[in-house]
Amino acid sequence: MFDKFLTEVLKLAPWQMHGVDLQRKYLKKAFTAGSAKKAIAALLVVFELIGLTVFDMPVRPLGDELDLTGYTLVFEDEFEGNALNTDVWDYRYSGPRRGGFNAESQVRIENGNMIMTGDYQTDGTYGEGWYTGMIKLKERYCKGYFEIRAILNEGSGFWSAFWLQADAPYTASISKGGIGGAEIDIMESYNDENHKRYESIAQTIHCAGVNGATEGYQSERLGYYKGNNIHQEYNTYGLMWTDDEYIFYVNGVETCRSSFGNGVSEVLEDVIVSLEIPDETQLAALDKEIYKTEFIVDYVKIYQPKLTAVD
Repeated sequence: MFDKFLTEVLKLAPWQMHGVDLQRKYLKKAFTAGSAKKAIAALLVVFELIGLTVFDMPVRPLGDELDLTGYTLVFEDEFEGNALNTDVWDYRYSGPRRGGFNAESQVRIENGNMIMTGDYQTDGTYGEGWYTGMIKLKERYCKGYFEIRAILNEGSGFWSAFWLQADAPYTASISKGGIGGAEIDIMESYNDENHKRYESIAQTIHCAGVNGATEGYQSERLGYYKGNNIHQEYNTYGLMWTDDEYIFYVNGVETCRSSFGNGVSEVLEDVIVSLEIPDETQLAALDKEIYKTEFIVDYVKIYQPKLTAVD
C-alpha cells in the first residue's frame, strides 16, 4: 500500500523507488549492526538515498561487486598506435547530426587513448559548424559484459556516451518490447555544469512495443550514479547483459538492474562510443570562439561466457 502511494500519488520514478528499497535495506543494517561505526555508516547511506528519493539526486553505486567468473575476454582495444584501428572500428553516421556534424577528423589516437573532440570549425569537412565524433565496432554482439574506461568530457553541451543499439529499437513491430532489439545506454554524461547531476552518469533502456504499445517508443531511466571525479579521472562503466536482465556497473560496483520491456534483447547489437552533439538551441548557448571539449577513452573491453566465446 505504501509503495502504491509513492508511485501513484507522489509519482516517484523507478530509480527513486529503487532508492526506497535500498533505504529499507540499509536501515535494517543500521539497526542490526554489530558496532556503532557500522551503524553510522549505514545511516549515512540512508541519508544519501533520501536525497535520491526526495530531491532526485545522484547516488554512488551500492550493489554487489562485478564477478566475471565464467567469462572470457573476447574483445579488447587499448588504443595503442597512431590511428584508430579501422579493421575493428567503423566511423558512424558521418555527416549531419542534430545541430552539427559527425566527422572522422574528430577522432584521434594519442598516448594510448582514443580522444573524441567537440568544437566549432569554420572550415570543417562538411562546412562551417559544430563537430564531434562517433565510432562503432564492426562486429556485433548479443549478451556478455561490456566495459569502457574513460574520462568524460567537461562543460555544458556535448556529452559522452557508451551504448548498444539494435537495428530498429524504436519500431514496435521489430523491437517487440525489447526482445527484438533495444537501445541500452551503459553511460551518458548529460552535461550542465550548473545542474545537480553534473558529476554523475545516467543509465537507460529504450525500446518499442512494450505491453503491446504501437506508437512511439518507451524508456526506463535507471538512475543517476556518481563516479570518482568523472571529468578529470578515469572511471569504468559496464553492463552485464544476461539471458534474464541487464546489470549496470560503475567502477566494478553494481548500480542497478532491469529487464524493462517484454524481456532483454535477443539480437545482435552495435557497440558504440560517441561524443554526442546537442541540437541547435543548446549549441547557440556555446561560445564558438573558445568552446572545446574532449572525451578520453583508455579502453573498451567485451567478455562473454566461456562456453559461447569464440576462440
